[in-house]
Amino acid sequence: MLDRIRQLLDDRANQHVGYLAEFENPGALYDAVKSLRKKGYPRLDTFSPFPIHGMDAAMGLPVSKLGFLVFGGGAMGASLGVLMQWWMGGVDYQINVSNKPLFALEASVPIIFELTILFSALTAVGGMLALNGLPRPYNPLFYSERFGRATDDGFFLHVAEADTAFTSNGTASDLFGLGALAVEHITHEGATELDSSGAPVASATSGEPVLAVSGAAPVTPSHTTGEI
Repeated sequence: MLDRIRQLLDDRANQHVGYLAEFENPGALYDAVKSLRKKGYPRLDTFSPFPIHGMDAAMGLPVSKLGFLVFGGGAMGASLGVLMQWWMGGVDYQINVSNKPLFALEASVPIIFELTILFSALTAVGGMLALNGLPRPYNPLFYSERFGRATDDGFFLHVAEADTAFTSNGTASDLFGLGALAVEHITHEGATELDSSGAPVASATSGEPVLAVSGAAPVTPSHTTGEI
C-alpha cells in the first residue's frame, strides 16, 4: 500500500518535469496554448493569477467530474435526511402529538435541505482536492524563481517531458517562437534556463549552466567539483 502511494506521488511529481515558459500576458498565453495543441502537444498546463476565459477549451480539457460528484453528495445528504427523520420519528421513538402523522415529508424539508447543502459542500471541497491531486507539498515547479509570480502577474505554460510531441530542442524553439519571454527546464534537481535551441543558458562569469533554486538566488556549479 505504501509503495502504491509513493508511486502515485512520484507520478504526480513527474507530471511537472519538462519546460516552463513565461508569457507576457493572458492573450499571448492563450494563443501559445492553441498553437501548441495544433502542433500535437496533448500534455499542457497553464498557470495564471486569475482564470482565463476559454483556456479550458483551448487546452482540450474535458468537462469537470466535480459537478457529478457534488450531485451525488447532495443526493446522499437528502436521502440521509429523509431516512434519519423517518427512523427517529416513525420507527425508533414514536410520539403521538395531536394525532399527527409520525413522519411527514413536509415537516422534514428543513433538515433534508440542510443535509443536502452540507454533503454537497463537503463533497465539493473534498472532490476538488482529490481531482487536483492536493495537497501537494512538493512540486518541481517550485524550483523556478519566476514561477513565484504565477499568483501575482506572471503567465506560465508547462510542457511535460512525457508529452508525445516533446523534444529537447524542438519544444524550446516552439515556445520561443510563440513569444515566450523565458523558458526553463524543470527537473527534480532544479530549474535551468534555456535558450531558443534548448541548450542551457551559460553564466556570463563561469560559462556553466545557471541553476535557479526555489527560494534562493540563482547559483552556478563549482568549476572544480561540479557541486552547487
